[in-house]
Formats: sequence, C-alpha cells, structure tokens
Amino acid sequence: MTKQSFSKFRRVLLGSAAVLTLAVAPAYAATQGVAPVAFSAGVATATPALMPVPASVSLPTGALPLNGGMTILWDQKPSALLSRAADRFTHRIDALAGRVLPQQKDLAGPVTSIPVHMQVGEDRDALTVHAKEKYSLQVNASGVTLTAEGPDGVLHGLATLAQLVTRGENGPQLAFAEITDSPRFPWRGIMIDTSRHFMAVSTLQRQLDAMELLKMNVLHLHLSDGTGFRVESKKFPELTEKGSHGQYYTQRELKDLAAYAADRGIRIVPEFDVPGHALAFLLAHPELAAQSPVNPEPKNKNNAALDPTIPGTLRFVRKLYAEMGKLFPDAYFHSGGDEVDPREWMKNPKIVAYMKDNGFATPQALQAHFTAEVQKVLADQGKIMVGWDEVSEAPIPKDVVVDVWRSSKFLASASADHHPVIVSAGYYLDLLQPAAQHYLVDPYDPAANGITREQADKLLAKGGRPDLVNAFLKEPAPAPLTDEQKQYILGGEAPLWSELVTDEMLDARYWPRAAAIAERFWSPASVRDVNDMYRRLAVVDTELQITGLQAQANTHRMALRLSPGNADPVECLASATVPLRNYVMNRYVSHRDNALDEIGEVTSPDPFPAVRFSMLVDQYVAGDHSVAPALKAQMQVWRDNDAAFQQVATARGLSEAIPTSHNLAVMAGAGLNALNGHKKKLSSADKTIFDQEDTLINSSADVSGSFSGTSFPPGGLMIVAEPALRKLIGL
Repeated sequence: MTKQSFSKFRRVLLGSAAVLTLAVAPAYAATQGVAPVAFSAGVATATPALMPVPASVSLPTGALPLNGGMTILWDQKPSALLSRAADRFTHRIDALAGRVLPQQKDLAGPVTSIPVHMQVGEDRDALTVHAKEKYSLQVNASGVTLTAEGPDGVLHGLATLAQLVTRGENGPQLAFAEITDSPRFPWRGIMIDTSRHFMAVSTLQRQLDAMELLKMNVLHLHLSDGTGFRVESKKFPELTEKGSHGQYYTQRELKDLAAYAADRGIRIVPEFDVPGHALAFLLAHPELAAQSPVNPEPKNKNNAALDPTIPGTLRFVRKLYAEMGKLFPDAYFHSGGDEVDPREWMKNPKIVAYMKDNGFATPQALQAHFTAEVQKVLADQGKIMVGWDEVSEAPIPKDVVVDVWRSSKFLASASADHHPVIVSAGYYLDLLQPAAQHYLVDPYDPAANGITREQADKLLAKGGRPDLVNAFLKEPAPAPLTDEQKQYILGGEAPLWSELVTDEMLDARYWPRAAAIAERFWSPASVRDVNDMYRRLAVVDTELQITGLQAQANTHRMALRLSPGNADPVECLASATVPLRNYVMNRYVSHRDNALDEIGEVTSPDPFPAVRFSMLVDQYVAGDHSVAPALKAQMQVWRDNDAAFQQVATARGLSEAIPTSHNLAVMAGAGLNALNGHKKKLSSADKTIFDQEDTLINSSADVSGSFSGTSFPPGGLMIVAEPALRKLIGL
C-alpha cells in the first residue's frame, strides 16, 4: 500500500466514527438558578453518547472544562467499595480527558477541578436482584451532584457521568445534564464460556470493567462442560487432573474474581452443567456415566451424560456444588440441564428399567425428577437454582429460574407456570449476528426469536431430531405476555459460547455488541432507533478501548501476525466483510483443521466502516447528495485495496480470501461508476459477483443452517457492504 493510499485508508476509518457521532441535537432544557463558574456556553458542544439511554434525560447547553479533573465530595464517609469506585472513576476520567499524569503545574495559573457531590443512601439489598439502582445526576455551572438510593446507583451514576465527557473546541469537557435513571430489568448479564476455551483471569477482569461502564450486573460464568472442568476442587482433585487439560482457576483466583466483580456492582453466577455436557466429569468418574465405557475423544463432546438413576450421581453433585457454591457468594447457582441427548439414557437397559419401574414415561420426565432433586440440594445449600429451558419441559419446582435459550416461546410457558425467567434467546453473540439484530429483540416478546416453519421443515428434511427442531420453532406465535407474566421476567443475558473464541478474541467478540444488548435490558422499550444506536455505539466503543478494553489492540495484533509489517490491507478488507453467521463459521473452521488464526477471526460481526457506509447510502438515495464525497472516499479505498491485499496474502489464513478481496474491488468500482454518473452497464461477470454475494448475505440469516455443504465462501467471509452497494447502483 502506498503512503498516499495508507493515509486515505486511515482517514476513512477514522471518519467512520466521526460520521457515526453526528446527530440532531436533543431539545435542550434551560439552565436555571446556578451561580456561574468557568464553563463553555454559546459554543456548539459535542452531543454525549449515552448508552444505555437513561429513563429521563435533558442536556442543556453548556459544559465544564475538564483540564483540572474532578474531585469527589461525599456527604458522609463512603464505604471501602464506594471509595474504590471513586478512584476507578477518576482514573477513567483522566484517560478519557487525556490528562497526562502526574499533573504538571499550569504556568498560566491554577486549574480548578470540577466538584462532584455524592449523596448515597443505604441498601441492605445491594448486589441482589432487589438492589436499589436508581440515581439522579445534575451537571451545571456549579459542578456535579449525584444522588443514589444505594451503592449500585452510585456505580451506575458514575458510569453515566463518564459518558458525559466530550471533546469541545478548547479540549475535554463535561456536558451539562439533568438525568433521572433506573433500569427496566434487574438482571442484565453476559455469559462467558471458559470450558471450550480457557480465559485468563485478567481477560475476565476486563469484561467486568466494561460491564460496569454499561451498567450490566451479572456475569454468568460457565465453568464445566464436555471440553473441560475449570475449577480447582479439593474434594475432587481428579476433576482437574483428568478433565481440565491443565487449565483451571484456583479457588483463591475465583474468590478474588467474585470480589473484583462485586466492587463493580456485578454478581457472578457460576454454572456447573448436569446431567448432560458431562464428559469432563466422567473422565474423572466413569462410574457415573450413562454409557460405559466412557469415550475420551467422542465426535461430539457435548453428548456424554450422567446416570441420574444411581445414588452416587446425586452424592457427587451435592458435594461438588457445596464446594463450588462457597466460592461464589451470590444466591443464584446455574446447574445447566440443557441438551441431554435422550439416547444416552434410552440405550442403557438399567436406566430404561428404572424409568418403567418409577413411572417416567419419557426422558424429559426423568430429567424433571433429577432437576427437582438438584433443586433440593441447592436449596439446602442456600442457593436458588437456575437451569436452561429444557428443565421446564416437565413439571419442576416453582423456585427454579428458567434461562430461556432455544426459542422465545419458552418465556411464555415458563412465566405462565410462575417460574422466574432469564431471557437469553435472541442475544447469542456467538451467532456472529450484528448488534441491530439483537437490539430489536425485546425480553417481553415471546415471538421474538426462534425458527420459522419453513426453516424447521428444512432441518427435518435433513434428518434433524423432531424434538430438537420443535423446541426452536416459534410458530404459531404465543400470545403476548400478560402483566402478571411480565412480573416473572427478571431480565436477560448475552451468551458467548467459545468454540471459536480464544482468550485473544474475547474482547472483540463481546464488545461493542454487548453494549447494545445492555441498552435493551436497561432502557425503556421505546428506545429502538437502530441508526441512533449505532451512532452512540461507535463512541462508546472508543471509550471502552480508552479505558482498558483490548478489542482493537488484540485484533490489530492478529492482523499483524497474518501480515507482518503491513496489516492495513487485511484490516481494510475486514472493514467491509463479516464472518459467516449462524454457526456456518463453525463448520468452516472444522474443515480448516479448527484453525483460529485466519482473517475470519480478525473480522468483526459488525464493522463500523460498513455500517457507516450503509447509513450514508440511505441518505444519498433519499436525496442528500452532500454525502457523496464520503461515499466516494470509502469505495476508492475498498477498490484500491485489492492490489495491496494480493501482495500480502501469500500464506494460509489470508490467501483463501483473495477472491473476496477481488469481489469487493469489483463492487466498489461499480459503485464509484454509478456515483460519478457513468451509466456503464454491469458485465455479466460483475453482475454474477453481486448476485452471489447477495445470496450469501441473505442466506446467512437462515438459522436453520441451510448451508451445510463443504464448499464455503472464500476465507469464510461475506461482503457485508454488498446490500448498500447494490442499492447505490440500483440493482
């Protein structure tokens, strides 16, 4: 890439965030009754990107200069937790403001810091689902006042205050604001799978830091599965000796992590999955297996199950849960219960005989019996059981919290049966879907997520198990939830299963998409403007990187590893492409020897340059031709990148994507011709490129997995800019 094209590429990428931050200024409230101090007024200031959108917000004209930082002033002595929160906040503010520390004396005179007056009430329910999370925030010429009903509210208020930092004509500033805020749902979480790929403690801590800034308050930590058991057990040391591959957390590390999370207003809910997903258990305790002998390397490591009919299984669960529960102070404990393959039990004559003798007509009935026993175990240990929605397919105790994942319809049936509900369906980040798709799924909508009848028929035609297919079917749509049912919806979680996610990739696979989901769990249901969400998301993503997230740094390092010395062609192609969606990428990787060091891992499910380009095309087609220069600049970069990409794509991991790079160049060139008024008709070959990419993008939305062959798109990529380019040239 030449110096000239390099500069243009950087300008276009940097301009993506700038264009995404443009917005119509909100209706400003008048500033009233305050004694003026030094502040910016009469000058247009940047609009803060607040996410999640507060319940009530007004942004009057004006801002306070931030070159002197902030000083926290408590109305009464703060707790140690609040003192640490204040320290984190001031460090983040310094990072966002660009203050170089230690601060040098200002030769022009003293610099006044902004006073932040803190008023906080007591809350015995802090760090529970009953926590008082409401806060109010006033920023005006006199400084800042933050009032909260409890410590959780303080943490949320400080997170919002950090988002009021903008950059004005004279440098960093704090925007004036009047905010009253509280969450829509008390349970707002993400799920991290540490079994399939182990994640370092420092990596988990970064996610907790990001969660605090987005007001998320539950980390669901998946710690055991077929792939690995990830916790030091002193009662069962053989679990880590035989089931962890040497990668596990010590008990001290997890206790410290729980404390680290609590400092940020976050509860950690551990998951130890039973009776399915049990291979890691069974490598250490084969006597508990439903199928013997235990195959240590099965084709599917998720299928192995415990035998629920022998007394030793429940004894094992009781001892293990008692030990693990002491590491996590939260009241909730996730016991899994998902994807129990009925063949594991029905191929065991002893289990079949037990079912007949005890009146269990189906495997689901046997699992319900086992679930009830596990619930009693946890209740005796002072814990509330959470289980995936399979546990609700037969009668179970009302105290069991149902985590809905297969289809939104289960939130209707579970809440009708008076079970507390967590909604994960629609928020699976490992599907590699864009933020907009998750953003429009409402936790109260029982018809929001699942497969259609047509998709179900495709799966059945391929030999899919009817019970599995029907579980995902969303038709016919359930009736809307009643007001009574809505009372049982605790909130939701954004899971990320880690088959295709390494420690290095975790930050970028969660963020910033999880921030959009955080807004869905916090903000009023009426907040649904996708374009405005993306405008704010670009800014929030920048703030997350500045304050410690390593998504961009890690992704850049991965690109450099693929193309040492010149990652720009790789990152340019990534700015217009996305990895294959809806688990098609899983199949692609499995046919590539499970390699996770290729361009598909560098690409984002939701690249901002492509999002920006699509928005600009919509503006242009609607008649706003002032955006033409920005469109041309982006298309020139994509067109000209092909030659540079071919020069660096000389080895596995990049070379497979050369056809994709070529296709992007062809489509960008066609877009430039259209924008420049050249009425050149597309050649049949170029039209075929558009049609192939369009078909690929459209078929990627089919969660039934209609793409099941072994002939994959080059590099495992889709050109996500294609629909906008197609619209621009009038195809």
